[in-house]
Amino acid sequence: MGSVLLAGEPVLPAPADVVRWFGAVQAQDFGPAKWSLGERLPGVGDAEVQRSFDAGDFLRTHVLRPTWHFVAPDDIRWLLRLTAPRVHTTNGYAYRQAGLDDSAFAKAHALLAEALAGGTHRTRAELAALFAGAGLPHTGFGLGYLLMHAELDGLICSGPMRGKQHTYALLDKRVPPAPERDPDEALAELVTRYFTSHGPATAKDLRWWSSLTLTDIARGVRLAGDRLCHEVVDGVAFWSGPPATARLASPTIHLVQGYDEYVVAFAESKYVLDVSGAARAFPPGTAVPNGVLLLDGQVAGHWKRTSTKDTLLVEALLYRDLTAPESAALDAAAARQATFLSLRPRVATKRLTA
Repeated sequence: MGSVLLAGEPVLPAPADVVRWFGAVQAQDFGPAKWSLGERLPGVGDAEVQRSFDAGDFLRTHVLRPTWHFVAPDDIRWLLRLTAPRVHTTNGYAYRQAGLDDSAFAKAHALLAEALAGGTHRTRAELAALFAGAGLPHTGFGLGYLLMHAELDGLICSGPMRGKQHTYALLDKRVPPAPERDPDEALAELVTRYFTSHGPATAKDLRWWSSLTLTDIARGVRLAGDRLCHEVVDGVAFWSGPPATARLASPTIHLVQGYDEYVVAFAESKYVLDVSGAARAFPPGTAVPNGVLLLDGQVAGHWKRTSTKDTLLVEALLYRDLTAPESAALDAAAARQATFLSLRPRVATKRLTA
């Protein structure tokens, strides 16, 4: 568990360092995604993570898969070169369904380049109005895929927040142009970064996470060489970085958001998070919050948060009753998140029944 930074090692100083460690951090749900960084940075609050984002220390864009990720500025271009072609292929049907073709993309790119010139930042609503005036799709999926296409092509990325609204900026203004990275070096780096930060994991896990082909991944593993450790368990090959030395004190509870890298970055080896089968024992489609409650690294329930002016309420839905030490660990986990948000914690628990 140390590789995903929840055991406290390695100790990283800033939000951008956490993003860089993982390679990219899934971030379509912006507020909870900030908590994914803060949870791994003891003593760092939401306001500090927000300031770092606004300053451009890390960015938010579409990369790896058709969803938003946080990414470090010095990684964004080589990651896009590796993964954007695959994401465009994945998006092909959606592009056609939205009535988007090369002409529409070229027109949108030209409008964005002009509207964002000189370091200007524009909100989604402002860009929608611009597209509407030019006869381009300006609502729903059409607007979303026009903007995603421009992100994947490395034209635009996130700008600083304007109040509660996200803005877009030209990537070349947010991150100065840099020499291209050798493709083999980039592939080896991505494969190494993933298995070091997420491992033990499998090639199919990385295929899901990165959109790379299994052929590309096998080549990347060869290029990574002795930077990776390899073992076969029940006929399945797993790769990881150097063995983690940190171990969680038991019991320890983490309240991770539903798209945290610990739970969303795997396909083939998801079962490792539920060795007891407690979560899988419930019927598919059981209505639960998407926050995941981890007890000593294993799924033990779900949670959601609501807040008032000064209080954070954590409502935990559990697969089994907690012992007294485990309840204390849940209180400590809620307190960590409340401190991150500068609120007071309150915890409510309920047993999940099928």
